[in-house]
Parts: sequence; C-alpha cells; structure tokens
Amino acid sequence: MLAAFALHAGSVDGLIVIKRKLTKRNVTPTVAPYQRGTAVPLGTTTTEDDPLSFERARVVIYVEGHGPAAKPTTVTLEQKERRFSPDLVVIPAGSSVSFPNLDPIFHNVFSLSKAKSFDLGFYPKDQTRTVAFNEPGIVFVNCHLHPNMAASIVVTPNAWATRSARDGKFSLKDLPPGKYEIVAWHKAAGFFRQTVEVGPSAPAAIQFFIPLDEPGAQKNVPAPVHAANR
Repeated sequence: MLAAFALHAGSVDGLIVIKRKLTKRNVTPTVAPYQRGTAVPLGTTTTEDDPLSFERARVVIYVEGHGPAAKPTTVTLEQKERRFSPDLVVIPAGSSVSFPNLDPIFHNVFSLSKAKSFDLGFYPKDQTRTVAFNEPGIVFVNCHLHPNMAASIVVTPNAWATRSARDGKFSLKDLPPGKYEIVAWHKAAGFFRQTVEVGPSAPAAIQFFIPLDEPGAQKNVPAPVHAANR
C-alpha cells in the first residue's frame, strides 16, 4: 500500500510574492515604566538585510481540511530577554508547546485565541509550562507583564504544511491526486486561499500575491509550473 501511495502521490510547488514590508516593529518602552525588580535588557532582533526575504519566510502554507495526521511533537517557545523565541512556530494538531522562562523575572504567558485560550499564571526563572494544542487554528500568545512580547502558533489540521523559504518558494509533497484548498497565512496580511488540482505526474503550481491590494498584483490564481521553480 505504501509503495502504491508513493507511486501515485503528487505535490504542489508554489511561490509567495511580496513586494513591500508588512511587519511592523514593536515599539517597546524602557524597563522602568512597567517592570520592578531585576532589570532585564530587551533582546535585539537580527538585522535583516532584505526585509522582503524576512516577510516571505514568515508565511505558513498548509492544506485545509482532512489529511494524514502528522506525528504529534513538542516544541519550545522560550521567554528570554523579554521576548518570545522563536516568535512563530508551526505544529500539527495534537502537539504541545513548552514555555520555559529563562529570564530572572516573572512572566505570565496567555492567549485569548478561539483555537486555544489559556493563562499560565506567574512563574519565575527556570520554570516551564506546557500547553497541548488539539484543534487547528492560529493562536496568538502574549505576556500579561510585558506588552511587547508576542508570538504566533499555527496549528495545522494535517501533515501537509510548511513555511516558505526566503525566496518565497515552497512545496507540499505526497498529496494523492485530487482537489485541495491551499491556505497561505501571514500574521500582518491574513489568510489567502486557492483551490488546486493535484495529479500523479507533474507538480501543480500556484502563486500567492500578498497582500492582494499590492499595486499591480494579480488575483491569486494557479501559476505556470515553471513559475514555482525559477
């Protein structure tokens, strides 16, 4: 059965097109206005030579609806230097996220998202809390004590999920022939959807223009196969 599945499986090769900066930098007050006790310097973000590459690498692509379940995993989202690191993780439904506090101050991680709401309470350095995410959706995470701290957890419904590379290319592999709704999500731009038909031979190819109101952008439609492989 596995050999037969592999023989007839197809793929979707795609390209994310972003032509302007979308992510706003957090404006963070100094420590004094909202923190008492030990002073913790704010961690610096890596200088991005190409802001468009940064934006493309923050797009999550997945197949909507039912599909093969991915093996549940546990990923770590650290609280360090008054930031979440990393600030974007992608996990399949059924997985967990660990939230260790690596700062010498208290943090209070919480989310009010529909897909998963929780409040981990105050806890100090070297303690951790773990949350299970059983339902697909987007979960926005913050800290009650530090308003600059923000992260996103994308919980996907099946194993067909990925993030685009810095050049915008992505590939979803091992899809049986059929029609699928492909979803692209960017925190600042939202959701973009396309329906594509996957065959057993040449890969299906699509382009996502993010955002749609980009001057001169075309509607998100299936692209020529070569467009995803340039």
